[in-house]
Amino acid sequence: MTATLGSFLLKALEARGVRHVFGIPGVHNLELYRGMAASRIRHVGARHEQGLGFMADGYARISGRPGVCFTITGPGLTNITTALAQAYGDSIPLLVISSENRTSEIGTGRGFLHETRDQLGIAARVTGFSHRLRTAEELPQVLQQAFNCMTSGRPRPAYIEIPRDLLDTDTSAWSMTEPIAGNTADRSQPLGDAPNLARVAQQLSAATMPVMLVGGGARGAVMQVRQLAEMIGAPMVMTVNARGVLPCHHPLAVPMSASLSAVRELIAAADVALAVGTEFGPTDYDMYSKGDFPPLRNLLRIDIDAEQLQRGPPPTIGIHSAATPAVRSLLTLLAPAKPQPARLLSGENRARDARVRSLSELTVPMRRQIELLECIRDLLPAAIMVGDSTQPVYAGNLGFNAASPGSWFNSATGFGTLGYALPAATGAGLAAPERPVICLTGDGGIQFSLGELAAPRDVDAWLAIIVWNNHGYGEIKTSMQSIGIEPRGVDVRPPEFHHLAKAYGYVHQMIDSLESLRRAIRAFGARRQIVVMEIRAELFE
Repeated sequence: MTATLGSFLLKALEARGVRHVFGIPGVHNLELYRGMAASRIRHVGARHEQGLGFMADGYARISGRPGVCFTITGPGLTNITTALAQAYGDSIPLLVISSENRTSEIGTGRGFLHETRDQLGIAARVTGFSHRLRTAEELPQVLQQAFNCMTSGRPRPAYIEIPRDLLDTDTSAWSMTEPIAGNTADRSQPLGDAPNLARVAQQLSAATMPVMLVGGGARGAVMQVRQLAEMIGAPMVMTVNARGVLPCHHPLAVPMSASLSAVRELIAAADVALAVGTEFGPTDYDMYSKGDFPPLRNLLRIDIDAEQLQRGPPPTIGIHSAATPAVRSLLTLLAPAKPQPARLLSGENRARDARVRSLSELTVPMRRQIELLECIRDLLPAAIMVGDSTQPVYAGNLGFNAASPGSWFNSATGFGTLGYALPAATGAGLAAPERPVICLTGDGGIQFSLGELAAPRDVDAWLAIIVWNNHGYGEIKTSMQSIGIEPRGVDVRPPEFHHLAKAYGYVHQMIDSLESLRRAIRAFGARRQIVVMEIRAELFE
C-alpha cells in the first residue's frame, strides 16, 4: 500500500490516542481514508456534516478526548461550521481536518468543484487554531499546535486544511518516531500566583455570608470545590454546564439559574462571591436579557482564560489558573482554620431558601417539565442527558440538577443551535457504551437533523430519543405572543414519529402521563435498545 500524507495522518492521530474519527468521505478527501481499513481507529459516519460535528462534540464531552472529524472541501466545511461554533462557545476540544482544492487552484475564482472564496477564513472565525498546510512536511508541527489548542489552557476547537495536491504526498521514507517525538501535547495549565491565592484565602476565611459561582470549568475539580464549599459554608450556584458538581440533594446545592430573582438576591447578599470556571455568560446569568445582574461587593475569580478574567463583572482579585490547582491551594491555606458549624448551617439555610423561592418563580408547566426530568434522573441515575433547544431543556436549565457532573449538557445556552441533541447523544453513547443516554429534543428541533436518526443504529447506542411534541416551535410561539406578535412561521407540522421509528427499526412509545414515562424509562433501563418516546406536550401544561 502506498504511504501517503493521508495514511501518515491516521498513524499520527492513532499515536495521539485517537480511537474514533467522525467523517463523511468525498472525492476531495479520499486520501484521508487510505489506510483506514488497517487502522485501529474506528470510522463513524453521519448523514450531514453538521450532525458529524455535533456527534464528535458529544463524544468529546463524555470521553474527555478530542473529537476528530474528516470533511471535504467547500460544503463539507461550511456545513460543519455551526458545530465548530457550538464547540467554541462551550470550550469543547473538536478537531476538523478538511481537504481544500489544489494549491494552485485556491483563490483563483475559476469555479473549481467545491471552490470557496475563503475556506480558511471561515474556519478561523469559529476555532482557536486554524492552519492551511503549505508543505506536507508541516503536518507534524501543525498537528501538535492543534492538539495544544484543544488540550492546554481553555479548550477550543481547531482546524487543519490540507490541499489535495499535498494529501497524496509520498511519505514512505518518513519515520513515525521522528515527526512525533517531542510533539506530545503540552498539557500544562496556569497555576495562579501564591500571593493572590493567599489573599483569596484570607477573604474566604473572614467571610460570614460567602457564595460560590461555579461553571463548567470546575468540572475537573469536583472533589476540591465540594470540599471548599463545605469548609466555608458557601451555597453553590451552578451554571448549566456545572450541574451535578454538587449532588442533587446536597444541602449547599443551588442548581438554579442566576437569572432568577431569588438566586440573584442570594448572590447580592453575599459578602464574598468566589467564581470558579464560569465566564458569566448571559445565558446563565441573564437569560431574560434584563441587564440587571446585581453588583458584587467582593468578587474573587478563578479562570483558566486570562482574557475572560477581564470580561463580565470586575473581580476584586482575579486568579489566572486552572480550577484544580487553585482550589487545592485554597484548601491547604484554609486547612488550619477551625470548623465553623454555625457558618455551615447558615449556608445550608440560605441555599434552601434560594431553591424554594426560585422554584416558586417558575410557571406550573416549567415545574412539571422539571418533574419530568427528575423522574428520568432518579430512575436512571447513570444516564447521560443531552438536550436541544426545547421547552423541557429550558426549564431544566432554570432549575434542574444532574445526577453527576457532565451528565447534563445541551445546546440551549451560549451559541444555542438547534438539531444538536440527536447526534450529540449518539456521540455520547459511543464514548460511554455502558451508560444509557437520553436525547431530549423537540418536534421542531429534531427536524434540523432528522437524517441522523440512522446514526444510533450504526453505533449500537443505548439511546432513548424523547421528543417533546408541541407541533412546532412552541418556545418561539410563546415568545411572539408575549410581545404582542401574531404567530407566524412557528406552527411547523411534525412527521409521524411512530412511522419514522419503524422505518429505522426502533421501538416507539407514546407518553401521555408521568406514570407512562416511568414505565417506559424503567423498561428502557432494563434492556439495551434504541427507543423513540413521544411526549404529548399539552398533557404536561
